[in-house]
Amino acid sequence: MNLEDVLRNLPHHEGKLRLLIVDDQPINIRTLNQVFKEEYEVLMATSGAQAIEQAKAQKPDLILLDVVMPDISGHDVCRALKANRETEDIPVIFVTSQTDGTDEAFGFSLGAVDFISKPINPVTVMARVRTQLALKLQLDFMKNMAMVDGLTGVANRRRFDEALNNIWRLCQREERPMSLLMMDIDYFKRFNDQYGHLAGDECLRTVAKALKAEMRRPTDVFCRYGGEEFACILLYTDQAGAVDRARAAINAVHDLKIANGSSEISELVTVSIGVATIVPKRDFEPVHLIQAADKALYEAKVQGRNRYVVSS
Repeated sequence: MNLEDVLRNLPHHEGKLRLLIVDDQPINIRTLNQVFKEEYEVLMATSGAQAIEQAKAQKPDLILLDVVMPDISGHDVCRALKANRETEDIPVIFVTSQTDGTDEAFGFSLGAVDFISKPINPVTVMARVRTQLALKLQLDFMKNMAMVDGLTGVANRRRFDEALNNIWRLCQREERPMSLLMMDIDYFKRFNDQYGHLAGDECLRTVAKALKAEMRRPTDVFCRYGGEEFACILLYTDQAGAVDRARAAINAVHDLKIANGSSEISELVTVSIGVATIVPKRDFEPVHLIQAADKALYEAKVQGRNRYVVSS
């Protein structure tokens, strides 16, 4: 499998791929580092405990893991990595002097993707690593595509649901606020009827791009919620911050100057937004935040559209 071909077809991949080499013998780490240092970013750990912490903190693309180590064995490290949602998808290649078929079968049962025998053959180890990286990148790409809305290119409802639960738990743990914006294009069904579905699709794409550009932080999760409705989850954002983003979103859509002759409130395409903010508590669920933002969005429609309303 050709890694360069895979990389050329993954436009969102940036920088060098990252390897974590784990071995309690520094000479073995140096040997592998010489093989990979020109092509990859190489991280190093000399114990099982270090390996687990490095994997969580650095999120390497692949781990080369010695089996026999004094503190925590490679098998136990692999077992711990696969039991953690943050690290379970990182491929692990065992590096070992044990070549018994039973050992390999046990390693595969723990979730390892391959074995490399000591002493290291640079050509073999490079080929094995490149193959596994190509497989991982293709899998990552397919997973990411499953989280993307095919029409607008922004995140989809599946990604929204996943992110909402994750951000909810984080804010609950840290007792910090999060906000949700529910956004709906005004009179969009009439727009479709007047201008046709091709124009409607182009309108959705253009509005989605403008709205996403106003959610400026990497932690802001902007999604197509369904139909002509969009949503944005704002991490560590209080009501004032959420209102600021709502105002910016309304202005951004207005500035697109997309004609909408079927609108009752404007000659242009506009949006209505419901804003809800919460510090998550144990007796609440994420659905309560969605319901609050939805109710505020409904109120924005009732009050005349092309505006935001903040949930009480």
